[in-house]
Amino acid sequence: MAQTIALVDDDRNILTSVTMALEAEGFRVRSYTDGAEALRGMTAQPVDLAVLDIKMPRMDGMELLQRLRKNSAVPVIFLTSKDDEVDEVLGLRMGADDYIKKPFSQRLLIERIRALLRRGELALETGDASASQAVTRGDLILDPARHDCTWKGQPVDLTVTEFLILKSLAIRPGHVKNRDQLIDAAYGEHIYVDDRTIDSHIKRLRKKFRDIDNEFGHIETLYGVGYRYRDDP
Repeated sequence: MAQTIALVDDDRNILTSVTMALEAEGFRVRSYTDGAEALRGMTAQPVDLAVLDIKMPRMDGMELLQRLRKNSAVPVIFLTSKDDEVDEVLGLRMGADDYIKKPFSQRLLIERIRALLRRGELALETGDASASQAVTRGDLILDPARHDCTWKGQPVDLTVTEFLILKSLAIRPGHVKNRDQLIDAAYGEHIYVDDRTIDSHIKRLRKKFRDIDNEFGHIETLYGVGYRYRDDP
């Protein structure tokens, strides 16, 4: 079955050209010209991935992402202004999985979309049974086959990127993973993102667990080295 992409941008030329490119690649596309309309549409009919422009009237991409994240872990790619690094950092801290700077090539966008969608399916596609087995570390349970995460029996709603970063750390507790290793675990070897992307995802992971348990301290930072998961912080 074809996967559905939500495309949200107030530039109708971008909507038209990108919709045509995505449909040519076999995707279904639902396009929206503002965030409020997109929120209603994606709430009524969930999609497999969303591409959001940041600067839009009525409800911008940041607010739309914030509202989506209350009830959905749908993968999100932000479209950002060429030189607006603030938008990129804020978007990642709020739970975006990736970002692309305008102007962008449609081929790059399609590759990033496919990479994000495949990450959630990779273990089953490759037939790697160990990769889809549940990981239990004390009060933490990660089930890759169902994309489920629980802490002390309570569900933790993680994005695809957050889930893969946490799994990479939790598989070998006590072992340090540097940022490059976590980027490869979450994005694959052929997608480039900078170091601050991982830092932003780690901050969101900690916040989500501390919202459940304010004593949570199992994801440790080793300054100048990387991160590790400890069973007993």
